[in-house]
Amino acid sequence: MNAEQKLYTCLESVRKRVGFRPRVGIVLGSGLGAFGDHVEVEAVLPYNEIEGFPVSTVEGHRGRFIFGSLEGVPVVVMQGRVHYYEGYAMQDVVLPIRLMGLLGIQALLLTNAAGGVNFAFSPGDFMLITDQIATLVPSPLIGPNLAKLGPRFPDMSAVYDKELRGAVRAAANACDIRLQEGVYVQLTGPQYESPVEVRMVRALGGDAVGMSTACEALAARHMGLRVCGISCITNLACGMIDQPLSAEEVDGTGARVQPQFRALVTGSVVKIAELLGE
Repeated sequence: MNAEQKLYTCLESVRKRVGFRPRVGIVLGSGLGAFGDHVEVEAVLPYNEIEGFPVSTVEGHRGRFIFGSLEGVPVVVMQGRVHYYEGYAMQDVVLPIRLMGLLGIQALLLTNAAGGVNFAFSPGDFMLITDQIATLVPSPLIGPNLAKLGPRFPDMSAVYDKELRGAVRAAANACDIRLQEGVYVQLTGPQYESPVEVRMVRALGGDAVGMSTACEALAARHMGLRVCGISCITNLACGMIDQPLSAEEVDGTGARVQPQFRALVTGSVVKIAELLGE
């Protein structure tokens, strides 16, 4: 089964189970999945019940879609994502994004846990993604173009929508949440970066580094979705502090900032919906 056949098989499988039409898609990063518990739920669909759908294998990624409303806005929430480092082809990694687009979303809010490589950042900060570097992982657009979704050579001059970024800033201001801004760099993982790799990321112009998100944003823009992104800076990257990195630190920071994260994402979704109009 090729990538296009798999995508439309998943679409048919979901539509048989769920008739809900979302306007905004939300992807929850590592340690941030508890946000999904605050959605007014219409339907829950585990990934393993969707024919052909890639299944999360990482602890802390619950692996399900939540369809429902957030402050009256119809949303679909990915409570857990799949990653390239899990052994999936990149086309499988971005299949959930494409699926949400076909289900009707107009805007996508990507979130992640990231290591800060900017010395002005602190663990627990939120970073509005202004741009990204995705050239260090395989492009999800390699291979036959899915012409039904978008062009062979899509423009990427504005991956992260200017108006949507303004909506996130406004939500942060309303919630009195400090919002950093910067460039997100995706590496393959699953190992954390070495000190020299962190210096490389900083030299390239990166402010935060992680193992997801950039490829998803590329796939979303390919099909014309409006994209914004928020990184939770869960730690300073390797070599910036004198201690080893661990998944426990990532999850611990994510848990600590849950109230602020919930307020920021909820406020952002409401303001994004206002921008989208009727």
